[in-house]
Amino acid sequence: MSAKLVAENHFALHTISEDITPEEFADGTVKKLVSKMREALRSYNADGFVGVAIAAPQIGVAKRVFVVEDQSKDRDDSLPSLVAINPKLVKLSRTAALLGEGCLSVPLRYGAVKRHKKVTLRALDENGEEYERGATGLLAQIFQHEFDHLDGTLFIDRAEKVWHKDELDKVSLREAE
Repeated sequence: MSAKLVAENHFALHTISEDITPEEFADGTVKKLVSKMREALRSYNADGFVGVAIAAPQIGVAKRVFVVEDQSKDRDDSLPSLVAINPKLVKLSRTAALLGEGCLSVPLRYGAVKRHKKVTLRALDENGEEYERGATGLLAQIFQHEFDHLDGTLFIDRAEKVWHKDELDKVSLREAE
């Protein structure tokens, strides 16, 4: 198990991940995996861009785990730090919006992706305790993006339009609509 991001063509990024088992909580696998994911997230820095979340497939582990941990120091509304194990999106709003999105696993590309404005997530934390959390805005977008990773879907598979990083200063999301 590596603390490095795998390449975009890695099988774990294109397969449906497996649930974490009770044995994996008991034998320390979960704690090790979450630690490696945090390490990979903290070490990511591409041209000044930092990550806000990471899913296990992004480090080559096809397991249903993601971590939200904002690495940005200048965000007005800070995101919570949380671990979601075997997550389920139990409620999705009818309303959606076209949002700008990037991904640690698809460097230098950004896209316009339609996401639900509100979601409710049910998951286990790193101690195996179940919780439920509603989210709006950026956190709702993150939940959906990371959940897609667990189902083998990258944002570029969903994007209505994709741009290279060098084109970003010339585009707006309205162009994708």
